[in-house]
Amino acid sequence: MKAVISKFLRQLNLLHTADKVRFFLAKSKNTTRNKDFQSKHKDFIFPPEYLMYESFQLNYESYYSSGKAAANFLFDTFRKYNEEENPKILDWGCGPARIVRHISEKSQKGNVFATDYNSETITWNKQNIQGIEFNLNPLEAVLPYDDSFFDFIYGISIFTHLSEKLHFEWKNELTRVLKSDGILLLSLQGDLFKTILTESEIQTYNSGNIVVRGNVKEGHRTYSAFHPEKFVRELFSDFTVVEHIPSYENNGKPEQDIWVMKKH
Repeated sequence: MKAVISKFLRQLNLLHTADKVRFFLAKSKNTTRNKDFQSKHKDFIFPPEYLMYESFQLNYESYYSSGKAAANFLFDTFRKYNEEENPKILDWGCGPARIVRHISEKSQKGNVFATDYNSETITWNKQNIQGIEFNLNPLEAVLPYDDSFFDFIYGISIFTHLSEKLHFEWKNELTRVLKSDGILLLSLQGDLFKTILTESEIQTYNSGNIVVRGNVKEGHRTYSAFHPEKFVRELFSDFTVVEHIPSYENNGKPEQDIWVMKKH
């Protein structure tokens, strides 16, 4: 047992070292363009560099433009299925507010909430982003909101970093706080991501079972889960799937599946 633990710790240390190297490479690559973008958007506050890198990528322009585009897509998708005049919206796993700061602009009559398990991220968000109620949640499936509280909940690449056990527990908690006929939108790693799986993982995936690579800290971006359609539909069997956009390539990179579901 000690040998197994020792091996795991060595792997974890190597991962942390590699992650730091990637961070400094990204920082070096983007320093000039980030300074230039900041000089043109002086009133826009960007998060600390590692918080941005840890949740997305260290590129100011991409953080700004992709966050705005995602907010437009998310809110417009919600509006296709729900016409609540003053909606309550939750960004589940908000990170350093890349999307939710723009959601609050889109939903001027709504009440916007955001939650994340990273205490540094939530502290920064509370100090720098106005008009949103931020919450620090544990990794476990516990939220401080009342039953049937939200009209719209979205989670962008959050289930992708959780164990199978927490899939079921978080699904139950999100269901609890979502109103009847409320909309849940999730991005998940679907069929296109099979290209990075091993043969045995592909067999598991093709049988309709979730694949989890969990040799690192759960919740971290390097902890990865892959979601076949059969697993997703069974997990959310008490929802109606109103829209499913399969994963596709965007400039040579795979985009995650989009699942839009309505609570019964």
